[in-house]
Amino acid sequence: MKSFTYSGSPARILFGSGRSAELNAAVEALGCRRALVLATPHQKADAEALFERLGALSVGVFAGAVMHTPVDVTEAALKIVRETEADCVVSLGGGSTTGLGKAIAYRTDLPQVVIPTTYAGSEVTPILGQTEGGRKTTVRNASILPEVVIYDPDLTLSLPVGMSVTSGLNAMAHAVEGLYARDRNPVSTLMALDGLRAFKESLPLLVKSPDNAAARAEALYGAWLWLGTVGMALHHKICHTLGGSFDTPHAETHAVMLPHTAAFNAEAAQAELAAAADLFGGSIGGGLWDLAKSIGAPLSLKDFGLVEADLDRAADIATENPYWNPRPIDRASIRILLQKAWEGVRPD
Repeated sequence: MKSFTYSGSPARILFGSGRSAELNAAVEALGCRRALVLATPHQKADAEALFERLGALSVGVFAGAVMHTPVDVTEAALKIVRETEADCVVSLGGGSTTGLGKAIAYRTDLPQVVIPTTYAGSEVTPILGQTEGGRKTTVRNASILPEVVIYDPDLTLSLPVGMSVTSGLNAMAHAVEGLYARDRNPVSTLMALDGLRAFKESLPLLVKSPDNAAARAEALYGAWLWLGTVGMALHHKICHTLGGSFDTPHAETHAVMLPHTAAFNAEAAQAELAAAADLFGGSIGGGLWDLAKSIGAPLSLKDFGLVEADLDRAADIATENPYWNPRPIDRASIRILLQKAWEGVRPD
């Protein structure tokens, strides 16, 4: 066995049906009394209901979170934080809201309570991706990791099937990259594999029966399993490039790219991906693409409005400051990879 370093996540996880009712106690346990509730415009009504439930423990709602965590939106939220003298944030929703909460915490060190309503999984990572000037960059810091995450499967029962599928594949992308991450360890590998299994089993059930409570719980369990204690690689670099510079939809971009980036690294990380490849029929890239197609996930970048000429610029940006990756990265190979993803063909 190779040497490794393992550091467990200090986040407190509350998982189970109905556990969102424990929000007030969770805020008080942090020693906080002035929570600011965060949400997207789409979930403003839900955030306002949460504000009412918190009662005297909340000072307001900021429902302006958007995809890719633009810095100007963070600055607008920080203005409300200062005006209300908030002493913590409560992030209700998916990756957009979680990202805003993390951006605030990175700048202020305020405690965070996250209540996920999708399967994105970013609520358990100490990584912040934010966009400014048409570029998306990432930063990793202990202050970014939320202190408390409340997973209540009941809150995902109304999550639209399409969003359930794409956010699930987004979480699966973290797990696949975790299997060959440079700083992987035995615990992260076990959790990533079980997370992939959980999604492989639950997502097809959700497509057939969106109100299947057991499948919803299993998918949320899969999202939590990817704790994000290890680094990212090529997949996330490309998705950050496409989202930050071309404004492609976040989860949908991950869904399209996952089979292609997994196939790209399949030979270089053959040993690390062997168990996952077995889980998906022997071909990690082809198997992931087959799963995505079977559950109605988007398969092509051109469906997001990208034109073929955009791929040259995307390849340039993605290879400027590449993340570590098990297979060496060169522009020509990345341009070919992007072409396949743009066309939506099944990877080898």
